[in-house]
Amino acid sequence: MTSVHAAFRDETILAALERSGWVRAKEVAARLGVSAVTIRSDLQRLEQAGLLRRTRGGAVVVAGRRLELPLEATRRMHSAEKARIGRYAAGLVSDGQTVILDVGSTATELARALPLTVRDVIIVTSALNIALMLESHPGVKVVVTGGTLRVLQHSLVNPFGTLLLEHLNAHLAFLGCNGIHPERGITNANLEEAEIKRAMIRCAANTVVLADHSKLMEVATAPIVPIGQIGQLITGEEASPEHIAALEAAGMSGRIALV
Repeated sequence: MTSVHAAFRDETILAALERSGWVRAKEVAARLGVSAVTIRSDLQRLEQAGLLRRTRGGAVVVAGRRLELPLEATRRMHSAEKARIGRYAAGLVSDGQTVILDVGSTATELARALPLTVRDVIIVTSALNIALMLESHPGVKVVVTGGTLRVLQHSLVNPFGTLLLEHLNAHLAFLGCNGIHPERGITNANLEEAEIKRAMIRCAANTVVLADHSKLMEVATAPIVPIGQIGQLITGEEASPEHIAALEAAGMSGRIALV
């Protein structure tokens, strides 16, 4: 296995911490095809940046810190799967619709895949990167929600992040998340963004959740909505059959698209 660059190693380490709260240097080294010495050096550098705390043989999450990765990091994780989800979701958009598009790497793939043939579509988004991506689309009018800039995801949140959404009726809302669980519902790592997502759901006739398979059966800090209140989940064919069965048994039967 060939070696990988430091930025990708950092992303892998931080993603593992986000999932389980700890990592072992030897396991990460074996997965990435680098030496344990290299990973220990990475852990030291990340500890100095305040992103983790080293332990014997690995590292753990810093106590009291909510670990969340920047958009530039998450877009490289499960990228092929996210692109498929984005293309499938883009195919659900019809001419003349008002569509809410959430922040995140999978929502960005939807924007990237939106056909140039669609006409008279209004895209309402809280993601500045998506607004810029769609500004030259000939069939789309872009409306930005407004609010306070959150740099990590290039997103707009409260204060003032929900004012426009309170005066809007949309056909569809496409939402991202950090966790989907049969009992705990749809959840997000960031409290401020969860507020915006709930407002998006309230003003849309139908809500579609976009989530790669790593989000299934996970529970993040901020509750958004029970799974029974979303219209559809689009995820990758990499999803575990057991996870899909658990979600279907909890009320999602017939409402999950595997792509």
